[in-house]
Amino acid sequence: KNLMIGLDLGGTSMMAIALSHQGRMIAARRRSTRPSLGPDGVTARVAETIQRLLKDLGKNARFVLGIGIGAPGVVDHRKGIVTYAPNLGWRDYPLAKNLQSYLDLPVIIDNDVNGGAVGEYVLGAGRGSRNLVALFIGTGIGGGIILKKKLYHGSYGRAGELGHIKILPDGPICGCGQRGCAEGLASRTAMERDLRQAIASGRPSIVPSIMEQSGRDRMTSSVIQEALHKKDVLMQEIVQQAQKNLGLLVASIVNFIDPDCVVIGGGVTDRLGESFLQPIREIATQHFLRQSSPEQVAILPSKLAGHAGGIGLAILAWQRLEKVQIGKPGRR
Repeated sequence: KNLMIGLDLGGTSMMAIALSHQGRMIAARRRSTRPSLGPDGVTARVAETIQRLLKDLGKNARFVLGIGIGAPGVVDHRKGIVTYAPNLGWRDYPLAKNLQSYLDLPVIIDNDVNGGAVGEYVLGAGRGSRNLVALFIGTGIGGGIILKKKLYHGSYGRAGELGHIKILPDGPICGCGQRGCAEGLASRTAMERDLRQAIASGRPSIVPSIMEQSGRDRMTSSVIQEALHKKDVLMQEIVQQAQKNLGLLVASIVNFIDPDCVVIGGGVTDRLGESFLQPIREIATQHFLRQSSPEQVAILPSKLAGHAGGIGLAILAWQRLEKVQIGKPGRR
């Protein structure tokens, strides 16, 4: 009956999930993040979201043993500190300690996309792989790495910042403040920036009217999907350029790490599906150094979609707090 809660804290929204030790999702809650509230304000929202999830669980709330939180950016998972989260505007923030002051439960933290990688590896598209890279495309671009069946943190806990691999020297400024990062070229935020700049220069597009009709002030994945469905030429060009850059990013990752599986998820991929993924796969394959058997690298869409991060963080909480392994990775 025991449960863990995993919460995926993104730059736009947070998703909390209660997971049994059999790997079954029992309940879930989603809420906007609102980074403008600052770290303490966002932490209060995280605590409220978890408290609401506990209320949803009713009598089963007493079986919750702990909480795993995933934050976007560089995380010191041993100290429970968010070292640097550009999409939230945080530096050296003691998230685990501050969250624990609201909740009478042990808290562990990790990078949000590390959680997504663990979720996809154990219960999602990456089941059965040995070396896996997960790439999630949304507000930013994040990555998680599984090497020899274990989550890889690197020497200082910073491994997996794949969105900050340089693709284009002197390219546009990324959220991290540097130029040429994959995130600054191919994230949903980057696509919106390019579209707004093109419209300002006189290019026509139906995207502003779609956003107005749907009451949105940001170019969400659903807005992109509708514009593509209506064959908006500017949107098609911007997405194609993003796919090209993502293909180059995936090829660089494969040539460097040599995984047997690359899982691509995040809001944009989950919404657009195979039509978004296939061009990325084709471009990546063209740039693999080893051309003799490129099919050995499976490039797959996320199976857990928006639940991957929360599920993975609950799994990490099980592993670190209770030394319990969730699921048995089987064949893809």
